[in-house]
Order: sequence, then structure tokens, then C-alpha cells
Amino acid sequence: MHRAFDSGRSLLIGGRWEAAAQTMEVINPWSGEALGAVACADAGHVERAVASAVRGAEAMRALATGERSRILHAAAAALEGDAERFAAAITAETGKPIRSARREVARAVNTLRLSAEEAVRLAGETIAFDSFPGGEARSGHYVYEPVGVIAAITPFNDPLNLVCHKLGPAFAAGNAVVLKPAEQAPLVAIMLARLLLAAGLPAEALCLLTGRGGDFGDALTAHPDVAMVSFTGGAKVGEAICRAAGIKRLAMELGGNGPVIVMDDADIEKAAAACVSGAFGAAGQNCIGVQRIYVHDAVHDAFADALVAATAALRVGDPTDDETDIGPMIGGAEAERILAWTEEAVARGATLLAGGERAGTLMRPTLLADVADDARVACHEAFGPVVSLFRFTDLDAAIDAANRADYAIHAAIFTESLRTARRVAGRLRAAGVMINDSTDYRLDAMPFGGAGRGNMGREGVRFAAREMSQTKVICFHDA
Repeated sequence: MHRAFDSGRSLLIGGRWEAAAQTMEVINPWSGEALGAVACADAGHVERAVASAVRGAEAMRALATGERSRILHAAAAALEGDAERFAAAITAETGKPIRSARREVARAVNTLRLSAEEAVRLAGETIAFDSFPGGEARSGHYVYEPVGVIAAITPFNDPLNLVCHKLGPAFAAGNAVVLKPAEQAPLVAIMLARLLLAAGLPAEALCLLTGRGGDFGDALTAHPDVAMVSFTGGAKVGEAICRAAGIKRLAMELGGNGPVIVMDDADIEKAAAACVSGAFGAAGQNCIGVQRIYVHDAVHDAFADALVAATAALRVGDPTDDETDIGPMIGGAEAERILAWTEEAVARGATLLAGGERAGTLMRPTLLADVADDARVACHEAFGPVVSLFRFTDLDAAIDAANRADYAIHAAIFTESLRTARRVAGRLRAAGVMINDSTDYRLDAMPFGGAGRGNMGREGVRFAAREMSQTKVICFHDA
């Protein structure tokens, strides 16, 4: 990827790209190369960006739903036509293997198209005011209106599609957005913003602030003219946002610790392949990735063998190589953290079945067995390429163990029994339960979010558009 952003003009305010007094480099986690420099926003930039977005919200509110739809369809078509460049940029700034990056671009195109379709579907309905005595002379309906200015904060692991999941529904519903992309991976968001403006988005409907969240995050989330904060990231940052934001609408996806149950009647080879894919894709930096696998005692050893074999078959290394399955983590500190958690688990009695080795930002896919329930690798979100296996004989105990984590998004079960699948799906405390599939499966049209402590709203285009809207009742008294 060429050094397209060395000028540091990466702040989009009022439809113009601006520089700042300070800049920060964006580093390729595989090569260590500096890809370019972006501007570091401050509280002053927040004031100007939000003021611009307030004007942009009025422009979006006045825009016909058909025009909102047209802009989003045009952006989707432009992204599809430029897919390879966007995929290369994703790989460069995140280390995601190029095949996975191409899939992310395809998903982002779909997310924008779903948003375009939702723009003309977001409609209210009539209300039967005469259903209760006293309402006979009344008639009316409700409509959905935009909330106004939305602050959107996104992570590095899906730097294009997760931005589309914020922007697409927001624009479909008629809002303006101040976007703060991940510090580690802002370049794809800049590319997308340019594409949206070229597609006809009103100039002030999107502001983009790059830099360090600690420098201006509170100013953005606490701003009284920001009507809603939509955040995807870690729980600690989410808590800080809640404290700063005050009384306004919040939508947050705060991570997970994906559990999988493998029953004794499961297709072992299929289950192992799905778990390996779900655990190690994006180097495990995935909020719905497989992290804990509870395996019935009768098939535990056979499943473990299949899991080790499937893991050994993964090709680890250069993310620009079409044959690579697993690339680097986002940085050396994150790889070192996963290694430390692994070594801690082994020191406490866990058995290392595969991996457990680090080279710079590259952490080899790691499998552990006999892990202590309270080891960090088991009870916290790992967000890295490490999986823990647990043996069970009693299904109820396995379900209770699977439900132990504070944060949950998806869970999964592998079984050939419909009765067992329904029973377990009903008891697993997660926002989604995948049957004979990895926790990693997500369709961009489906509702998506957390359960337990992480339950703060839903994404998925249709559902996010409603989160980003408010109802208005219009009632006529005809008497």
C-alpha cells in the first residue's frame, strides 16, 4: 500500500479534509512499515465536527428516503468496483490475510446495500385509537424520525465492515455521523468516507476524526449535541463512554467469550473444522470467535485429535499471500499478552496441544486442554488465537460452564439431535446460538449484539436503523 496519507490531512470536517498540529503513524503489523500519517484530533476539532454534523443532520433529515437509498446503492457499487484496493488496504493496516480481507469487502458491499434497502423500508404504521373508549373520534399513525447526530466509534478487527454497520443504518435513517475509527486502522475508513462523499452524501453528514481516543473521546461522547453513541470495542472503554456520555442513547457491543458444546453424536470432523475456522480467523481477534469448547467425554479425545490436525494444517505467515490462513496480530503487545496468558494457564496445569509460540506480532494458533476455570485465557475475552478445551459428562454442567462468562454474543452446539439442540439453545445465555456451526457465523442482516452485561442495543442493518431512530405519533381528533 502506498503512503497516501503522509500529509496527515485525515480530519473530515464540514466536507473538507484538514490536518492537525500533531500526527501519528499507521503501522503495518506484519512488515513494521509506516503506511502513512494521520492527524490527531483534539477537543477543538470535536466542537467543529459536531457543529458541522448538526447542520448535516438537518440536510439528511430533509433528504428523501429514495435519495438516501440511491446514495447508499451508489456507494456499494463503487466499493464493489474498487474491492481489490480496499482489500489490500485492510491487509496492510490490520494484518488480516488477503482472502479474509476480500470477504470483508464483499460483506461491506452487502451491508451498504442492505442499508440502501432499509432506507425505503423504515416506515411506521397506523394506530387503532378507537380500540379503547374515548378514542373513537381519533385516527393516526406513527413514523420513524432520525435521532440527529451519532458518534460512531469502531475497532480495528473489521475496519471496513464495522464502519459500514455504523454509517449505513445511520444514513438510511436520516442521521449525521461523527466517526472515530480505530487508532490502529483508520486508513480504510478514510477511503470509505471519500467514496461516500463521491456517491453524493451531503458534505456535512459525515465528519471523521482520527487520532488517539484518549485525547478527544470524552469531548465527543459527552457533547450535548450528540444524540447517540454507537460503540464497538472493549468493556473498559465502554464503561468509560457510559460515564462520559451522560443521558443519551447508547448502543454498544462489548466483546464476548464464545462457548461451543460438542455432543457425543456430533460430526467430529465437521465440528473440528468449524471450530478451528471460528477460533483462528483474523488471528483470533474476533468478538464472536470460538474461545471455549466443551466436549463430551465419549468423543473428547477423537475431537481433540481432529482439532490438532486441523490447526496444524493452517498456513501461518505473510498476510498478502493468497495461501495464508492466519496472519499477525495487530501489534507485538497483543501477541505478548496472549503468550503470557497461555504460559500462565500451562503453569497452572493446562496441557499445550498446539502452538504456544510467538514471533514478533505473529502468535501461532494455540490449543489448550485441562485449563483452570479461572485462568485468564478461559474467563476473560482472549481476542487472540487461543482456544481452551474442557471435558464434560453432564450436559447441564456444561451449559452452566458455558454461561459463566460475563459477556456473551454467540454460542454454539454441535449435535445431530434436534431435541438437544433446542434444549441447549434455550438455555445458553447468548444473543445468538449457532447449531452445527461456529460462533463466528454472522449474517449482516440479522440482529447482532451482546447478552448479559454486554446487552446494550442491537446491530444488523434493520435493527440498527431502528436503534438510530425515534418514533413520532401523529393523532387527528376528528370530532
